[in-house]
Amino acid sequence: MSVIWTGMVVVSIVCGLATGHGAEVAAAAVEGTGAAVELCLSIGGMLCLWTGVMEVMRRAGLSQKLSRLLRPILCRLYPSVADDREVMDSISANVSANLLGLGNAATPLGLDAARRMGRKSGKVASDALCMLVVCNTASIQLIPTTVATVRAAAGSVTPFDILPAVWMASAISVGVGITAAKVCARLWRD
Repeated sequence: MSVIWTGMVVVSIVCGLATGHGAEVAAAAVEGTGAAVELCLSIGGMLCLWTGVMEVMRRAGLSQKLSRLLRPILCRLYPSVADDREVMDSISANVSANLLGLGNAATPLGLDAARRMGRKSGKVASDALCMLVVCNTASIQLIPTTVATVRAAAGSVTPFDILPAVWMASAISVGVGITAAKVCARLWRD
């Protein structure tokens, strides 16, 4: 990936110099780096807030209650690991973080669940592990915090006005992903 980005930067600089717009390219580079730092700080602040909310939920026992609430659904999605409480707790925490739109916080939780699942299946990706990857990638987001933070940093007055579109798109993507994972599991099993 770094090769692609480096190539894009080099091509942009060469094109800018070749067309006589070297000063504009340099100004855009300086402006872009400033905007990138500002965006990172905005996202970092929001990520800290919602990660803190997740920690408060965990300490107050709300994450366990949410885990119990999600358990019937998750047991249907992951029947082969439904009896392993540690795996199910990791999956529940991952789903909870994804529901809050915290993809960065959800990733370590998903990796923990994947590691635990991998111990049982050896070096082969089990159906449950594939389902975890699909559900983590296509996650349903009730509160898209990262996108809303980027919109707020870009000057949006109402950064959460995208909620209905996010809910519909994420529900459709999860539905299609789960269906595809189930169909593929049956096709390759037979």
